[in-house]
Amino acid sequence: MSSNSKAAAFPEISVRNLQRIIPVKIVDLGRFAVRALRSCLKRHKRKSTELRKLHEIFVYLISNRRMALLHRQFLHQTGPTDVLTFDHGEIFISVEAALRNARVFGNSLGRELRLCLVHGLLHLHGFDDRTRAGAQKMEKAQQKILRQLS
Repeated sequence: MSSNSKAAAFPEISVRNLQRIIPVKIVDLGRFAVRALRSCLKRHKRKSTELRKLHEIFVYLISNRRMALLHRQFLHQTGPTDVLTFDHGEIFISVEAALRNARVFGNSLGRELRLCLVHGLLHLHGFDDRTRAGAQKMEKAQQKILRQLS
């Protein structure tokens, strides 16, 4: 990103595909990631969050096997999950779990990956889905961003 003042207001975001099981349109997801990041930052402008403090955000598309290892190591839970977010700016998305969810909910893989990406960004922006009220607030924000960007 250039060093002008407008660019400095937004962290850089990159998307890397580290799995080889399921084909992913990585360029499209990368473009969406930039737009989603800007949309998230426009929400709660005055709120100081990890998302505002970061200079870089890394989105890694991984396998269920790798996700299960991370899930156990950091959350002490067995099996894979669809998305894990770490406060220092890493978002891990299991492409296999996203595909499973896409089939269950009647979505395309692309839409499910975009949902996971937005979910991770919202976690960095201070949203928490561990309570019912928090999950509802987060779901509403996710849907609003997805509608806005589609």
